[in-house]
Amino acid sequence: MKRLLLPFPAQAELARQVAGPLHAPVGELTWRRFPDGESLVSVDTAVADAEVAILASLRDPDSLAVALRLASDTARELGARRVGLIAPYLGYMRQDQRFAPGQAVSARSFARMLEQGFDWLVTADPHLHRIGALAEIFSIPTVTVACAPLLGDWIAAHVPAPLVIGPDAESAQWAAAIAARAGAPWQVLRKVRRGDREVEVSIPDVAAAQGRTAVIVDDIISTGRTAIAATAHLRRLGLPVVCVAIHAVFAAGAYEDLLAAGAQRIVSTDAIAHPSNAIGIGALLAQATAELLDAGPPTPIRTDT
Repeated sequence: MKRLLLPFPAQAELARQVAGPLHAPVGELTWRRFPDGESLVSVDTAVADAEVAILASLRDPDSLAVALRLASDTARELGARRVGLIAPYLGYMRQDQRFAPGQAVSARSFARMLEQGFDWLVTADPHLHRIGALAEIFSIPTVTVACAPLLGDWIAAHVPAPLVIGPDAESAQWAAAIAARAGAPWQVLRKVRRGDREVEVSIPDVAAAQGRTAVIVDDIISTGRTAIAATAHLRRLGLPVVCVAIHAVFAAGAYEDLLAAGAQRIVSTDAIAHPSNAIGIGALLAQATAELLDAGPPTPIRTDT
């Protein structure tokens, strides 16, 4: 079956990593905006009779949502057999319940919107809270790839005498798994959040940290408040600090603030294109996508019996 990978412009480099192991050529998808803000999307006409995978990291989902739908609809109109979405970063997973009267449950609404345009979804480490798995909110097939082993491998190869630091108690199991992969000890910070942009942290065992490089690991750095507070605290203890994350959101100057706090190096996967990218996840995304394509469309559920 013919395959075709269509990356949005920001994912051009990642597409080269995905295309090889997926055995899919990279087609052309262009996206530009008119002066009034409307999108003009064009897709490669080679989509005809192909299994099409659109690659788009949803770092800014509001600006991408319409363009995504235009791309998927156009691929179908031009004869694509199926159209799937590879979204290394999947936005809108935070708001998974109504925290105040009248609020939108955006995780579920966004899932419904995506499944109207796509037949399947591949993503990396979605930032889920009370949702246990994507299958709870998506009716289309979904596959999630886990990047933690790649973080552990990078730490083992690049950081001398690492001490893996989890940002909070909820990260304990995740930090422990990364530390085991890196062959390193680990600790979890004690954290008190004073507001959206104010966090106090402390390391529980200062003596055990001496002589080591503190490696703060997180699935996502958004505002960076916890990582910034942790970096400043660890630097005051005299420890060199490296920050390693899966999703480099870095909103509102967080990357620069983290460097200013004393981070020796900031490293991320290429799930979101950013200058900190140093860990490639293309092979993982390609493998997950191939498994979905090889499985074929799901068997329809009969309702006439």
